Amino acid sequence: MSEHDEEGYSGSATLVFGKDEVAVTVDLRGYFQPIDGRYHWYGRIKQNDEVTTRVEAGARTALLRTPTGEAEGMLTDPDPWGRYRIGGISTPPYKIQEPA
Repeated sequence: MSEHDEEGYSGSATLVFGKDEVAVTVDLRGYFQPIDGRYHWYGRIKQNDEVTTRVEAGARTALLRTPTGEAEGMLTDPDPWGRYRIGGISTPPYKIQEPA
């Protein structure tokens, strides 16, 4: 059983680095954290050589756009399969169900 009720999105997305756009595939999840009153979202970007090139050149933030939203995210080091983790504390880059 999960500690949080998580919502998410899996599928096509776009990472925007300044004026440049990179098509990616993502798997995202998130939850509302009642302690700080904010939404925490995170996930992985499927291995993508263009993302690797940009992160290795110093890019650590990007706008992540999905078909239902967008949000600024922080990129971290890749896992052994070349997938970068991305996350943020904000309205997520995907549609969430509003609380009742």
